[in-house]
Amino acid sequence: MRKFAAGIWILLMILSMLSTPSESAVSSIDLGSEWMKVAVVNLKSGQSPISIAINEMSKRKSPALVAFSGGNRLVGEEAAGIVARYPDKVYSFVRDMIGKPYEYVKVLAESFYLPYDLVEDSRGAASIRIDDGVTVYSAEELLAMILGYGISLAESHARVPVKDAVIAVPPFFGQAERRGLIQAAQLAGINVLSLINEHAGAALQYGIDKDFSNDSRHVIFYDMGSSSTYAALVYFSAYSTKEFGRTVSVNQFQVKDVRWDAKLGGQDMELRLVEYFADEFNKQLGSDIDVRKSPKAMAKLKKQVKRTKEILSANTAAPISVESLLDDIDFRSTISREKFEELCSDLWERALVPVKEVLKHSGLTLNEIYAVELVGGATRVPRLQAKLQEFLGRNDLDKHLDADEAIVLGASLNAANLSDGIKLNRKLGMIDGSSYGFLLELNGPELLEENTDTLFIPRLKKMPVKLFRSFKHDKDFEASLSYDKAGELPPGVSSYKFAEYSILGLSEASEKYSTRNISSPIKANLHFSLSRSGILSLDHADAAIEISEWVEVPKKNSTTNNSTGSFNSSSETSTEAISQDSAETLKVAEDNNISSNSTESEKEAIIVTEKILKKKTFRVPLKVVEKNLGPGSNLLKDSFLEAKVRLETLDKKDAERRRTAELKNSLEEYIYSTREKIEDNAEVEKVSSEEERHSFADKLSEVQEWLYTDGEDASVNEFKERLELLKAIGDPIFFRLNELNARPIASEHARVLLNELQKIVNNWETNKPWIPRDRIEEVWSEAEKLKNWLEEKEELQKKTSVLVAPIFTSEEVYHKVNKLQDKIASVNRILKPKPKPKIEKPTKEETVSQDNNTSTSGATSDEPPSETEQINDSVDVSNSETDQESAHDEL
Repeated sequence: MRKFAAGIWILLMILSMLSTPSESAVSSIDLGSEWMKVAVVNLKSGQSPISIAINEMSKRKSPALVAFSGGNRLVGEEAAGIVARYPDKVYSFVRDMIGKPYEYVKVLAESFYLPYDLVEDSRGAASIRIDDGVTVYSAEELLAMILGYGISLAESHARVPVKDAVIAVPPFFGQAERRGLIQAAQLAGINVLSLINEHAGAALQYGIDKDFSNDSRHVIFYDMGSSSTYAALVYFSAYSTKEFGRTVSVNQFQVKDVRWDAKLGGQDMELRLVEYFADEFNKQLGSDIDVRKSPKAMAKLKKQVKRTKEILSANTAAPISVESLLDDIDFRSTISREKFEELCSDLWERALVPVKEVLKHSGLTLNEIYAVELVGGATRVPRLQAKLQEFLGRNDLDKHLDADEAIVLGASLNAANLSDGIKLNRKLGMIDGSSYGFLLELNGPELLEENTDTLFIPRLKKMPVKLFRSFKHDKDFEASLSYDKAGELPPGVSSYKFAEYSILGLSEASEKYSTRNISSPIKANLHFSLSRSGILSLDHADAAIEISEWVEVPKKNSTTNNSTGSFNSSSETSTEAISQDSAETLKVAEDNNISSNSTESEKEAIIVTEKILKKKTFRVPLKVVEKNLGPGSNLLKDSFLEAKVRLETLDKKDAERRRTAELKNSLEEYIYSTREKIEDNAEVEKVSSEEERHSFADKLSEVQEWLYTDGEDASVNEFKERLELLKAIGDPIFFRLNELNARPIASEHARVLLNELQKIVNNWETNKPWIPRDRIEEVWSEAEKLKNWLEEKEELQKKTSVLVAPIFTSEEVYHKVNKLQDKIASVNRILKPKPKPKIEKPTKEETVSQDNNTSTSGATSDEPPSETEQINDSVDVSNSETDQESAHDEL
């Protein structure tokens, strides 16, 4: 098992690029029925490598909602803001509609009091008609809008484009849900690196900071979310491997089993409270009116019940208050935790079933379970925790993971691993398997032995994996994939069969090669893959046809040559061997003679052949046609492209709407802030005339009136034009007001520098006498220019009215001051020159002695020759050797 576990390496502590740091980022999305969490793996310097992306309301989880109201699309928090007023326009539980038949979705919506206008599409799946009464969106399109919102949160957080993501899904998602989810992500422009089972994400997050080399363990991850519950048994261990010549220990985990209840979650507890309070409100009315028949009233009640349930998790009692619940009648009540637990009494036992089944099928006892980690928001309910403690026989449950964020953070580690260019500093092997077993069925003429269902992939088969099926057959046939009938079906699925293919071209290939000598029966080969996303598919098919043919080949040791030629050849060869040490001219002549005789011998050779039976195998590609199997099938190509265009149009419209809202807010803010500045402001009166202020105030009022009347539906350009119009009037006034104070300060700053300059120069002359005089003169010259310019401009400014543009600005003064300061700094950085080395002159006696030594060394010196002499000697020797070699060659 250790060898098989070395497949996937996961980032644990530090993320860095292989070469230079990059600003790329990848994302992970934990997509729930009601909520969505987004995490970002960001390699941008100065930011945390892995973090949760917050939404526009600074919340760490966002509503998985999409709405259409007044011709606008709203997603996330915007959609949540209108859910109580327009419950028929806000769509939730979109994830649970993917790949489901129309009737199932209809029952689901009714059970949660969701007043949607559902439409059955050509596949038999459920679509939704929005508030305009005409436009219909498929579940894939609606889910794409939510996923697109999630990826936009990632981009806002990372501040770089994000296109790659890992999406966490519940383990009970079947083939239709997984395919539909990936297609929805493609509509949103997301490249899905992988789907990851939620329990695998939680296991990754659990194992990042632990060492299992001396402590292998079994851990159960118990997750109760909004609409489902599951328990997963995971085995953590370590194995040894070689790395850079040394033995290292690598952590790993393997998912041993997972069991679920796909219809039990926090929503079921909330619905018990909704029903309880609805009955109480109906009793208060004392009439035949039923609050359940009002979608808006039920939406208000559900919203408040959610808060009440949260309060009960921390308190023994909780109030509920709904204003104008129905017909302007308020509803107020309270409920104790004890009553709440009584209402949900049957749910507590159901909540234990996944844990019991995991233990039953694993054969483990409670004592062999190291920990039971709680994941999911609904696990915070005290009664649920008490039931788990009672069943497990433990005083405390394990809560080392963040119940809301553990899955998305673990999925982000998987995203980091699957992305390109990220260095992984620690490793954690991950082995997850398919939640379902699969059968393969073959149907076709003369397929009597192959047409029965066979277990093709057992449950919890390791992912990803390639599979191959080969069998003898020579006619076109059909293949279908089904869920293992020994297990349960995904929620909402009524048929075990989820994929059907027609394999074409085999009959044609058999007929084509029938005239050839086929040595063995034709084989059909089917190539399948179970992806890391848990999707099983038939990738391609081919036929293997083996043919035997008689082929002429040269007979071994059968070539006959002319005897004379053979003799001459060997004789010449012998002669050549004998005369190897002869002169070069003789050797060349012999070689030419040998070549000529050899050619003549080849022409006279007689080649004898024989026939042998040789086998050839031909692989013929077969055509695979996938059939449409109803609600579980993907959008067809034309429908997909049409949906892509519609979503892109909505994205552009949303961007324009947001830009319009921003400009509208900017215009409104400018009007209010400007009016406050010009009204009763003595400073503004100094730089503007009464007529100018009065005209500006009138223009502000005019634009403000337009803003709240015709401006409600104005375009981006209209807001922009009016804002620019107001700024064209107001900016010169406020500029003059600003310069009225800033210009004198800047001028004073310049005069201070000019006054300090003499001290600076005196310091140079005293402490830095090496500074060249011409450089100091340059500084004085620059200072004189600044002084003259400033005096000239100030004199002109005195003659100019403050109601017009100033002669010079503070910015101009600071620019010239900075120029002078740069000149001063440049001169101040001149370093003291290094002193020249001191050379001592020799005395008269030393000079005479050196002359004598020089003349003596010319005749009898034992010192080595100078460098020039050595080189000349070397050249002479070389020439001498060359002369000797030339004489030898001539001899």
